[in-house]
Amino acid sequence: MSELTRITTPDGVFPAAQYSHVVMGTGRFVAIAGQLALDEEGRLVGEGDAEAQARQVFENLRRCLAAAGATFADVVKLTYFVTDTAHLPAIRRARAAHIPDDRLPAASAVQVAALVRPEFLMEIEAFAVVDG
Repeated sequence: MSELTRITTPDGVFPAAQYSHVVMGTGRFVAIAGQLALDEEGRLVGEGDAEAQARQVFENLRRCLAAAGATFADVVKLTYFVTDTAHLPAIRRARAAHIPDDRLPAASAVQVAALVRPEFLMEIEAFAVVDG
């Protein structure tokens, strides 16, 4: 596991409540493609249910990170693509099950008109740094 440095509020930048402004690490860079609420057989989990979809997406992210020899502790950046910003609290609750508030990565949230299929409410990608 790479040692990560989080700078929650750099001088001159308005404080963030739900993410760190800057996360630095040394090691091997890992990019995890945007994950959707699909189970291991490709079935949608939680049609119309942002909570269920967020939990499945974070489980998929966990599995992808593990395949790269990483954990959520190594994540330096998350990007949330949502069809409605009303889904962000559900995402935050799912994230809290994996990432404590004192280790929040940098993050961006983008509302999009649609995802690859209309039943998907969110897609989340992750970037991590692990010992190389």
